[in-house]
Formats: sequence, C-alpha cells, structure tokens
Amino acid sequence: MRMGLFSKAVMLLTALASAPSAFAQPKELLIGALLPLTGPAAPIGIEERNGVQFAVDEVNAAGGAAGVPVRVIFDDSQGKPDQAVLSFNRMLDLHSVPVIITAYSSISLAIAPLATRREVLVVNPAAQTNKLEKASPFLINTIPLVNAEARVLARYAVDKIGKKAAIIYENAAAGIDGATDFRKYFEAVGGQIIAEEPVEFGQTNYRATLLKIAAAKPDFVYIAITQSQAAMADQIGQVANFPVGIGNTFSSPFFGFKSTEGWYQTGIQSGQLEPAKVSSFKEKLKVEEMGFFAREYYNATKIILKAAEALIASGRPVTGAALRDKIQEIKTFSSPVATITFEDNNASRPVEILQYRGDKRVLLEAVNPTR
Repeated sequence: MRMGLFSKAVMLLTALASAPSAFAQPKELLIGALLPLTGPAAPIGIEERNGVQFAVDEVNAAGGAAGVPVRVIFDDSQGKPDQAVLSFNRMLDLHSVPVIITAYSSISLAIAPLATRREVLVVNPAAQTNKLEKASPFLINTIPLVNAEARVLARYAVDKIGKKAAIIYENAAAGIDGATDFRKYFEAVGGQIIAEEPVEFGQTNYRATLLKIAAAKPDFVYIAITQSQAAMADQIGQVANFPVGIGNTFSSPFFGFKSTEGWYQTGIQSGQLEPAKVSSFKEKLKVEEMGFFAREYYNATKIILKAAEALIASGRPVTGAALRDKIQEIKTFSSPVATITFEDNNASRPVEILQYRGDKRVLLEAVNPTR
C-alpha cells in the first residue's frame, strides 16, 4: 500500500523533531563579563578581562564553540554594586546573554537575585565571601570561598608565625567575611586577636590605621582588603617596625614590594598554562605576566565554553539553566590551571601557603581543606 502524503509528512516532522537539528545551531554565542574596568579595582579588572578575551580568541581561532563563533560583551561595574545592577540589566535587555562572568563579592551578591529571577548563569572566578555559597541557584563559584583559606592560614599562623594577631579588614563583604573567619579559626586553635581596624573600600590613605596596628605590637597582622594594596604597601614602608603581614588570595598584589618581604599568604592552587600559550598571552595583551586573575578568568571562560560546546553539539539551546546543569553534569574540569570539581555550585580545590622571598612566592605547603 502506498503511503499517503500526509503520513509521510508526519513521519518526516517526527524524525526532525527527535534528532539534533542544524537549524537549531545559534549564529553566535554571547558571553557577558561584568568587571571593574575603571576605579580603584581597575588593575585587577583589566587582568580579568585579558583572561576572558584570551580564552574567547583561542576558541574562535580553533573554529568556535562546536563551530559557533563566540563574542564576549564587557561592561564596567566600577567596583560598585549599584552600577553593577544597572550594567547587568543593560546586558540582559540589549543582548540576552545566557551567562555573565563577574568579579568582587559585593558585585556578585548584588546581581545574584537578578540572576535567579532572569535565569541567567553567573560565574564567579575570584570573589570569596562565604555568602556566595548559596546566594543563587544560578551562581557558580570556580574558586573556594574565604572560609577554606582562613582555616588553613589560621592553623599555619599559630604553628609557625605567632599567637598574637591584629586584623585590618575592608568594610565590605569579602573583608568582613575574611576577618570573621580568620578570627574564629585563629582563636579556636589558641590564637589571640589584640587589635582590629576596619578600612573602607576605595580608601587609599591607611597611615592612621597602620600606626595603630604597629603600636599594638602583634606577632603579625592579617590583612583582608581587595584593592589599593600598592598604596598600603607604600605606606607600610614608612612605619617603623611594622609587623609581618599575612592574607589570602586577594593579598597577591602585595607581592614585590620591599615593605612586604617575608609576608605570607594563602592562595588557591593555580598552575601556569603551557609556556607557548603564556608567551602568546603576554605578546597579544602586551603584559609582562599571565597572573593569577588572568589565569582564573581564562579557565572559568573555558569551563563555560566546554559546557556550551556540549549543548550546541547536541542541538540544545544555550540558556543559563542549561549551562548550569551541564557544568554540574560534567562536574570535573581539568586543565594546567586547575582541576576543579563542583560540589553543587561550588568548587573544591587545594589551598597553598606561600611566602614572599625576593622575586619569588615560595610554596611552603599545599593543603586540601575540609568543610
């Protein structure tokens, strides 16, 4: 019996509907990046931008994400939560990006409820306030939060540096969390906080604070600030007998100053890319190194692109929810920068203890922190 035209059409439509379709492939994959490109945090924001752009350029040079060209749209948060909210909404209204890479705790917290409401994935490769752990089902952290580093650093400080500490902390989410966690873990292992001074985000004159801390004569000072480290380091050099400093990942910009010789910091274990890629990065971006933030934002962008490629290859739309689910499904992402395993929306990675010695950050220990 000859099949009727209607029956043939139904079978054809059914087959097309059940198979990945070339017509479903997007013409372009958009990624948003909301970074502090002006203001006090701009040096870090520009380094982060370079890492994102390098990853996008690399995948485009190889033919795109599953054959789809990738374009990144940058916007400037200025390091201010209110500006970040405006930029977030503008990016969604004008470009409908499925994913936005963010920076800084206060920024990430400000846009988290918007991400939930608009179902856009927010990827955080650097901010570490503990509040980010459950800030939104649409927020993924590719870096462990501050409590992981605080536990490791507090134990090391008591064992190797001293039992009397002072704290300088930024009066913002990451600084407050850093101070709170360090105090808790330090006191739990027998340490004592003998002085504590807050500073404001964007502040550049720290002289009065530094003099108060030096007068307290602690064994060391724990510093939890996220910007203006160069200004503080310069002013520390003007204070006689200032105690040795310690800090977490955001202390990295203190490295390289005469006044910070011998300081300690924890850092999330972050490896270098292949020498050829590092050389290409430095030449292309006209910079002297591929620093921590460039590597972390490069790596986070590659994680997003790997998930997007899997979705495109299977003919599925690249949405915020689909990207989040695919990242959680893949679960472990390995690269020369890091092996990252996601537990829900949060990354598990080793923590290093480093000391500044001349022109090197010397690795003292590497610890896998437990919750």
